Parts: sequence; C-alpha cells; structure tokens
Amino acid sequence: MARASRALDAANFFLADVRDALGPYLAVYLLTEREWDAASIGLVMSIATIAGILAQTPSGALVDATKAKRGVMVAAAVLVTAASLVVPWLSSFWPVAVSQATAHAAGVVFGPALAAVTLGIFGHGAFTKRIGRNESFNHAGNAFAAATAGALAYLWGPRVVFYLLASMAIASSVSLLAIPKQSIDHDLARGLDDAKSHDAKTTEDDRPSGFTVLLTCRPLLIFAGCAIMFHFANAAMLPLVGQKLALQDKNLGTSLMSACIVAAQIVMVPMAMLVGAKADAWGANRYS
Repeated sequence: MARASRALDAANFFLADVRDALGPYLAVYLLTEREWDAASIGLVMSIATIAGILAQTPSGALVDATKAKRGVMVAAAVLVTAASLVVPWLSSFWPVAVSQATAHAAGVVFGPALAAVTLGIFGHGAFTKRIGRNESFNHAGNAFAAATAGALAYLWGPRVVFYLLASMAIASSVSLLAIPKQSIDHDLARGLDDAKSHDAKTTEDDRPSGFTVLLTCRPLLIFAGCAIMFHFANAAMLPLVGQKLALQDKNLGTSLMSACIVAAQIVMVPMAMLVGAKADAWGANRYS
C-alpha cells in the first residue's frame, strides 16, 4: 500500500504537465513564434477542446472495462507528447489543429483512470481524502512545471516547453508503472464492491451501469450542469491573459504565463488537501 501510494503521488505530480498537453503555452507559442492571429489560435484551441469533450465518455468506458489501466495511461501520455512535439514542424492551421485535437482526446483518459486506480487501491472509505491528495500533487506538479518552463524559456526561448513536456511524460510513465499491478482491485475500481456493501442481497447479478445512467441519473445530471456552468464562467481566461502579456513583450510571453500558472497552483495545493479532508464531513456524499 505504501509503495502504491508513493507511486500514485509521483504519477499525479508528473502527469500534471502531460494531461493538459501544451495548454495555454500553445497560444503563446503560436502568437510569438508563428505570429498567428488571435482568431486562428482560438479556433485551434476550440477544436482541441471539442475533441476532448467528444472523447470523454468513450475514454471513461475504456477505463471502466480494461484491467490495463496503467498501460492505458502510459499510452495516452505517449500520444499526448507525440502530438505536441510535432507542432514546431507543422506550419499550417489544420495540421496543428489535428495534432492538438489528438492530444486533448488522449489527455481525457487521465482523469477517470487516476480516479479508478485510486478507488481500486484505497477503496470507498479513503477515496475522498486520497483524491484530495492526488489533486494536491497535481497542482504542485503544475506549479513545478510552470516555474521550470518560465525559467528555461527566459534563457532559451518558448520551445523549451516541448522538451519539458517530453521529460514529464517519461517521468509519469515510470511512476505509473511503479504502481504494483496487484494492488489495484479492478472490481472495486468500477464501484462493484461498493455497490455490494450497500446491498447485502446483491451478488452475481451486480453489473456496471449502462450508458443510459448518463441521461437518467438526476444527481449526475445536476453535477454535469454545475460543471458546465463552472467552465463557462472560467472560460479560456488563462490563454487570453497569456496572449495579452505576450503582446506586451514577446520575449517574456512564456515566462509571464508561467508566473500566472504558478500563482494559481500555489493556492490550489492547500485547497485540494482541505476539500479532500473535509468533503465527507461537509456532506458531499449524502446524495450518492
């Protein structure tokens, strides 16, 4: 358990930079290095986001069905990195858009896969607290990657974000494979054991929910609505801020973007720990 916990900590830390691919750095790179206009940059990022949205449900179904959850995440990390590393050699709109759509579609695997592995190792009782710890390491990894990218970009230019992404992908793959395979209970990871614990009569007839639950489960629909409203409110503020900063000084665009990311992530590290520790006590699971 201790080895699995440490490996999961490391995986969350290093995947922080991989799961969002180039993220807001793409906007700065295309603006400063390629001199794209803001409309084209926004359209590329919109296409990538839509691809990620369309891949969400199939990715979750894949994670739910497979027992090779670590392997799926390693494959996704490789695909995200490869799709991002080719960007400097792509010169026109559609190749860049396709590469980023591929990266975002692959990147959505990490959320459900990390949650499933966490549940499969720690179980329902410790799940909330452990997810809070996962997110703390994720935000710490984001802060580390952003600070490193900012410092290196100041010295050698914005292209360093590509090499940093590759380094983090290698480290995350090693961390994922360090999670002992036998420590993951795949039935528990699907929630099957939890369902049985709440209903002593549920035995062999217990089955995972079908796709119809996505449209019929009222609490799930409410939660989805809240998530949609949050993202509309959050929108693409960071990439837009990054473009504005880059226009002021193109040589410092990546470094200024990194400073914004670090500031946000430093706040999120303790908040993630707090929410993970207190969510059950505050009643987050009363309606499950």
